Amino acid sequence: MTKIVPHLWFDDQAREAAEFYTSVFPDSTVTNVTTIRNVPSPTGESDIVYFTLAGQPFMAISAGPVFTPNPSISFIVNFDPSRDPQAREHLDAAWAALSDGGAALMPLDAYPFSERYGWVADKYGFTWQLMLTDPAGEPRPFIIPSLLFVGDVAGKAREATDFYLSVFPDSQRGTLAPYPPDAPEPEGSVMFTDFRLSETWLTAMDNSSPDHGFTFNEAVSLLVPCDSQDEIDRYWKLLSADPAAEQCGWCKDGYGVSWQISPAVADEMLQNGTPEQVDRVTAAFMPMKKMDIDTLRRAYDGA
Repeated sequence: MTKIVPHLWFDDQAREAAEFYTSVFPDSTVTNVTTIRNVPSPTGESDIVYFTLAGQPFMAISAGPVFTPNPSISFIVNFDPSRDPQAREHLDAAWAALSDGGAALMPLDAYPFSERYGWVADKYGFTWQLMLTDPAGEPRPFIIPSLLFVGDVAGKAREATDFYLSVFPDSQRGTLAPYPPDAPEPEGSVMFTDFRLSETWLTAMDNSSPDHGFTFNEAVSLLVPCDSQDEIDRYWKLLSADPAAEQCGWCKDGYGVSWQISPAVADEMLQNGTPEQVDRVTAAFMPMKKMDIDTLRRAYDGA
């Protein structure tokens, strides 16, 4: 099954940020750093960093000041007292680390949905929702990407998540909680839902406030590793809705969420290839929109 990989865009701090995040969360490590050359970044080079946070794979790239992160995609971090007797202390320590140089969006406090919760933008601008979870609830992964539907797509969280569930095999919806009748949100809006796409849990919610001033962008994209060209073709056909956003395997769906439909073999080539092989693969994929595995293999082999 497919495990979706959150991909973070940085100006030039991808290595630094990955090392920082792996110091904040348990069972986390930087697994590989690859530098690709002759790319349209300010230096002509980009670092691609592969890392895991508590078992969740992530990627990051240093590629210039093009995209700015915002709270439209954040990461819920579940501190579960049934799994960790020191969950509250570990939550507070993570909050202190992520808040250093950052800014609280919702202060660390007690809320109706959690006795200990806070939403923080870290020093790089990426946002985290730290939550002491209810041990009686259904178990969920430690880190879960969370989509916030605002602006032109406010009120479309259920429609979008229904669509995503139709795209990915072996998927399921978990909780679906609409706003109550007395809420300042349109009827039918989603207060919270979580859903599993193949192996990856995500959450989503609507918020129609006009004060946000942000929406989905490429600073956080969702990378889908594919084992075959048929798989790439299928996801591309279903998820790509904006031809102007198609580049190097990146696409945008009809709700503005950015995806990367990427052959798994491309990461193997970039991580394991010689500098010359990496250069050839980079030169091959740079002009591509949808990725082509055979072309990448020929480039890697020097054929």
